[in-house]
Amino acid sequence: MKQTGNRFAGWSAVVLLLCGSSFASLMAAEETTKESTLAAGLDYERARWHPLHFKPAIDEATDEQCLSCHQEILEPRVKEESPAGVKAKNALAWYQTLETYEGEQETFHRRHLVTPLAKKVMNLKCNFCHQGNSPREEAPIPPTDESAGFTLRKMVDPAETCLRCHGRHNYEIMGLPGPWTETREAMANSCLTCHVAVRTSRHQVSYLNTEAIEKAGEENSDVCYGCHGGRQWYRYTYPYPRNPWVGQAEEVPEWAKDRPTQSEARFRLDKTVQTDTPQ
Repeated sequence: MKQTGNRFAGWSAVVLLLCGSSFASLMAAEETTKESTLAAGLDYERARWHPLHFKPAIDEATDEQCLSCHQEILEPRVKEESPAGVKAKNALAWYQTLETYEGEQETFHRRHLVTPLAKKVMNLKCNFCHQGNSPREEAPIPPTDESAGFTLRKMVDPAETCLRCHGRHNYEIMGLPGPWTETREAMANSCLTCHVAVRTSRHQVSYLNTEAIEKAGEENSDVCYGCHGGRQWYRYTYPYPRNPWVGQAEEVPEWAKDRPTQSEARFRLDKTVQTDTPQ
């Protein structure tokens, strides 16, 4: 019981540390955004209606354009010490549990844009998550279970963004007897034990650094597991498309019959179906 209590206390301290940091960062960010828009020659209300926040302009928006007003997302850092007195350097955040993460704790946006791991294997842009919408659009009242056709401002659709890299490891359809944490030793601690020949046409999307991921995955399976269950936020899995690969069986498994055979057009590197030698 003592060990469990200490563990709970430790995680509680981490939560307090992160929550305290996030709230303070959000308050500071709002003020910094207003200052940035004024410096750009726009007041805050006019900036909200800038064409860059709407379709179709936001699809072509560059990070430089976004950060000219929203630089604050990269400036706040995790608080050195929580209100409970726990120092960040002495606490292990959930995303630090895999050895592929380097350095101290970082804030949400920095972890996805500027940390060593992000620069190495990711190619995320602001508009990957932020697709914009009109301030006039509000949640329907009363609430409904039907799609309203838009995402609330400054929010994202996690089913099409976060879930891609933070879903549950779908070990059942892979034929593994259990989760990767329990079976990795039996598989020589390498995803390529199977994936050197199975589903080899992968990571061919604009928001990832394809070659870097493949090379890193050969060296350390935690690179693969980090985005396929190791940093899980959700209890369900992402239905990855089954891009055709050399040697693919003609019979489609039951679980895959509704799966797409290509990535979304806006993320696809090659507009044609890839059936040549995989990278």
